[in-house]
Amino acid sequence: MSFDAQSSLFGEGGMTPPRRNITPDLDAIRRRLTGLLDTLRAAESEMPLSERDLRMWQTVLPNMTKWLPEDEALCMRSSFASELERLSLAARAGISAA
Repeated sequence: MSFDAQSSLFGEGGMTPPRRNITPDLDAIRRRLTGLLDTLRAAESEMPLSERDLRMWQTVLPNMTKWLPEDEALCMRSSFASELERLSLAARAGISAA
């Protein structure tokens, strides 16, 4: 039995899974990112995210914003970076004041 005869047992496409067209819900992305930014903005001087969650968002947020219009994506990334910087400075100021 040849390889061709064996592979035909799985149909024309072989064992390749069917492709799905996945288009994310832009409103859901906006809600999720806005909620994250609101959480960061509400924090006065202490990071409200665990180290693990912070690392995750530092990776995920830029990828999620790729689905948004470029100007909106840039604004989200800039706001995120600004809030992280603000919280970092506040934490350093708190340490030096103690």
